[in-house]
Amino acid sequence: MLKNLYRLKALGFTYADPFVTNRATEMHTLPNDVTQLQKLMSECYLCDLSKSRHQCMTGTGSLDANLMIVDAYVSVSEDDTYSYYSGKSGVSLANMIEKVIGLPKEAVYMTHAVKCKPLGTNTPSKSEFNSCKPYLYKQIELVSPKVIVTLGEDAYKLLSGDDTPFEQVRGQKVSFDNYIIIPIYHPQFLLRNPSLKRDTLNDLKTIKSAL
Repeated sequence: MLKNLYRLKALGFTYADPFVTNRATEMHTLPNDVTQLQKLMSECYLCDLSKSRHQCMTGTGSLDANLMIVDAYVSVSEDDTYSYYSGKSGVSLANMIEKVIGLPKEAVYMTHAVKCKPLGTNTPSKSEFNSCKPYLYKQIELVSPKVIVTLGEDAYKLLSGDDTPFEQVRGQKVSFDNYIIIPIYHPQFLLRNPSLKRDTLNDLKTIKSAL
């Protein structure tokens, strides 16, 4: 075998230790402690999004929350400021939580399906979400909320894997494992479509009654 290796080397072959890139993170290998999980996420380099982020948005809020909010993607403003309630849409979301649902936003746990800012204006790929997916599911397991609210169509589909048209599930209580998902319009979408705020008000009342 050694002789054959020398012969192949003489022919121009080179050798390197084997390595695996973008190895999937399995649920059972993740820590059962949120602080350790967030540290692991902040040091994650499983996909190319790690190259353009300022930081990984690892989640914020109460670990005993009955309500978890899941956004699909990290905005540029969120990445720049590490604030989950940045910009006009962030203020709008905070008002929904505090003025309609009736909870201080600190009592809610908020996170993203994809933890790092997208590259430019691109929508993150399925493989990039799959790198984050175990983190998201582990956060849900550790927080164990009563209700999960998804902001917009993408967040709902990424979390649930359900391709039902969004208008058919928006504002509805959707069973997901041992949890209830209630999809609503994204605050940014509502800023562009203020006529839909009345529908969202009814959705928020549904959320409040489910808590």
